[in-house]
Amino acid sequence: MQDQKDLKNAGLKATLPRLKVLNLFENSKERHLSAEDIYKIMINAGEDVGLATVYRVLTQFEQAGLLIRHHFESGKAVFELNSGGHHDHIVCIKCGRVEEFYDPEIEKRQESAAAKLGFTMQDHSLTIYGVCSKQPCESKE
Repeated sequence: MQDQKDLKNAGLKATLPRLKVLNLFENSKERHLSAEDIYKIMINAGEDVGLATVYRVLTQFEQAGLLIRHHFESGKAVFELNSGGHHDHIVCIKCGRVEEFYDPEIEKRQESAAAKLGFTMQDHSLTIYGVCSKQPCESKE
């Protein structure tokens, strides 16, 4: 993304908080971040930002199509950049780690299942919940 141009194309002014949040998503190794994650990262980086501002920017980005909001079983929303490509998710129920994957065989099976039931699939999301093998896998709470 080109930050200011992307914001302008989405109909948003390139304010400092918006630029910083967008930059964080573009440069973070974590692709799925909650408002609280973003707030903590920005505060730890010495940014003067409020949690309400982070929530407002995330909502604006979601409405503009820049971000996608997910509600996994953690009870809080996480966001990811809208790259335009479909993928599914696997979520660790212990530590909350989220990984993305795409499997053409799974996609075919889902289309086939929909067709057998008389549906033409328009959209779908698949989320698998399990325990990751990351050591140590510790609860986020």
